[in-house]
Amino acid sequence: MQIIKITVTLRDVAPKVTRTLEVPPDIPLDHLHETLQAAFGWHNAHLYQFCMGAPYQWGAERWVMPDFVESPEDLPADKTTLTQALDKAGDAGLTYLYDFGDDWEHEITAASPAAANPGRTYPRLIASTGNCPPEDIGGPPGYAMFVEAMTDPKHPEHKDLKAWYGGAFDPSSPNEKALKANVTKLAKRWFG
Repeated sequence: MQIIKITVTLRDVAPKVTRTLEVPPDIPLDHLHETLQAAFGWHNAHLYQFCMGAPYQWGAERWVMPDFVESPEDLPADKTTLTQALDKAGDAGLTYLYDFGDDWEHEITAASPAAANPGRTYPRLIASTGNCPPEDIGGPPGYAMFVEAMTDPKHPEHKDLKAWYGGAFDPSSPNEKALKANVTKLAKRWFG
């Protein structure tokens, strides 16, 4: 068995939010979507797509949820593997777009396939940087305002946002143990 090490970076946010994972090359994109949801701490509450290059490019193929194949550019995510998508995207690169209102763009970079460790279950989260933005915060601009308010107790929105979020928020410290456990749970369900 082989694995591909991928680094997924959330664009247009500070501090930087990245996840590094090891995944099977033949993982279907719909399973990769669920893996990314678990690795970032998203709640899988919105639509998604994988895109060749940047999202919303006219005529560029994209891989979407099977129920949302509506145009010739739309390909079903459950019928395409990560390797197939990377090969097709080529130099344009692969982007994962989550939540078509907030437009969270994730850049995916992939290393060459390597031998898997026979004692491990994949997919596997191996590193994380930065805390994922909360759902429905308003995309990168809303998140910037949220971080500013949450890190400054004197900010006029601090108290309300802290109550809305349910407590303190540290943008630079993801709960890596919980994120790894979420990804491992998926791996065991699919391949365990």
